Order: sequence, then C-alpha cells, then structure tokens
Amino acid sequence: MGIYIVKRLLMSLPLLLLISFLTFFLVNLSPMDPAEAVLRAQEVPEITDTLMAHAREDLGLNQPFIVQYANWLVACLHLDFGESYVNGQPVLSLIGPAFLHTLQLTLVSSVVIIALSIILGVLCAIKEGTMVDHSVRAVSFFLISMPSYLLGTVMIWFFSVKLDLLPTSGMETIRSYILPVAVLAAGYAGIYFRNIRSSMLNNLNEDYVLYGRASGLPEKKIVLHILRNSLQVAVSIFCLSVPAILGSTVVVENVFAWPGIGRLSVQAILSRDFPIIQAYVLVLAAAFVLFNALADIVNAALNPRLRKEIG
Repeated sequence: MGIYIVKRLLMSLPLLLLISFLTFFLVNLSPMDPAEAVLRAQEVPEITDTLMAHAREDLGLNQPFIVQYANWLVACLHLDFGESYVNGQPVLSLIGPAFLHTLQLTLVSSVVIIALSIILGVLCAIKEGTMVDHSVRAVSFFLISMPSYLLGTVMIWFFSVKLDLLPTSGMETIRSYILPVAVLAAGYAGIYFRNIRSSMLNNLNEDYVLYGRASGLPEKKIVLHILRNSLQVAVSIFCLSVPAILGSTVVVENVFAWPGIGRLSVQAILSRDFPIIQAYVLVLAAAFVLFNALADIVNAALNPRLRKEIG
C-alpha cells in the first residue's frame, strides 16, 4: 500500500506543474499590464512611460516569459507568492489566514454534508417509492435549484432579521457557522445523498442481500453491509467535495461577510491584484489534484484490486 501511495502522489506532480504554468500564463493574458495595475493600486496621479518602465523592471517583467515563470514557481515552492499590488503586504500573510477561515467553514460543512448524505441516502433507499422518499427528493431538488446567494439572503432575512436568532455576518461565535454551513449543505447534500441512494438500491438487488435474508440475518446488519459497499462508490465524491466546497464558498462568503479566501479573491479581482489571484487559483487547483489523489488512495485501501492499476 505504501508503494501505491508514493506512485500515486508522484503521478500528481506533472499535473501540478501544468496547473502552475497555466495559472501563471492565463493571469498574464489580462489586458491590463501588471505594471499599470501596480501604479493604479498605488493611486499614482499620472502614469507615464517612465513610471511604467521602472515598474516593469521592479516586477521583472522585462525578462523572458519562461524566466518569469521559473522565478515565480521557485518562489511559490518556498511559499513566497509575491506582494499585494494594493497594500504591498506579502500575499501569504493575506491569503494564509483567509484560507484557514475558509478551511474551517469547509470542514464543518463537509462533516454536515457527509452526515446528511448518508442519513438521507439510507432513508430514501429503505423507503423507496414511499412518501418519505418522494418528499426528501422533492425538497432536495428545490434547494439545489435555488441559487446560493438567494437562499442565503432568505435565511438571513428570516433567521437574523425576523427572528433575531442568528448573526448576519462574521465568524465571532459558533452560531456564525450555522447559516453559511446550512446554505452549503443544502446544495451539496441534495446531490450526494442521491448517489448513495442509487448505490444502495443497486446493492439491494445483489445476491448477498438475498442470501443474508434467507439465512435469517437481522435487517439492520444487512443494511450496514449494503451501506459499507455503497460508500465505496461515494468515497471519491466525498473526497472531492472538500476542494469543491473550497471553490464554491465565494458567493457564501460574500453574502455572510465571511473573512475567507473566496471573499479575498473577489476583492483581488476587482482591484486587479494579480499576485493574490494567482495564489488563489494555484491553491484551489492544487487542492483538487491532491484530494483526487486522496480519493484514489482511500478507494485502493477499501478495494485492493485497484492497486494493480498502477504498476
């Protein structure tokens, strides 16, 4: 298993390298020159060719593109993402705390989503075709179809303004997590529980279920066996849900004024703060690749036959 983990992680390196190149390349396709973005962020009253030339030299933009990329990549490997064009602070000092805030929200949401998905998936599979099954799926379709900004606004109006039960923004107390977690869970749990339900229904038709019931095994024990086999299918979905939620918190963080990386990225885009945008894209892309590798590793641990795919 250890050899499989090492090989699977090594397979991720070329993809991470490609992502870093695309991140640097695409951001540099912006119609605004980074030197001009710096001068505008510094509120220079008149941008002249001389100032542009000095700014380009300070940023290393006079060097060949491949040299710029190599220098940037080496710096990123040392967790040096440059300095913000707006306030001159190191990007790591800005994106680090924001990322931790988003990660806290993501992990809490992931736990809630996984728990709801398993509970609702098992319930709907056992109650297939009943009013419970139809009601849960109908509510999930409704919540999925509702934009997160609209759902968040409605929840703020009802729970914070009308009932005065929960805070409208920030992350001062545990109660501050309830509304943003509820918005994120409403969308993702509504999707993931259907995968578990479908997988469980497929397993219900397997021979081992018939043999178990014929042997007189308790129904609870049979359901646990079905759930265990069904979760193997859902492992990849759950592992990839973490980076997916990381990337989808932009709207939620702006609705609830959550001081996370999503809100920081929106501010960076509006102010053309390229170093923060590059760091944001790179961090999220790397998260997707690493969690995808984690999903493969967990699946290989559950199913040893998958380890043979990497020789």
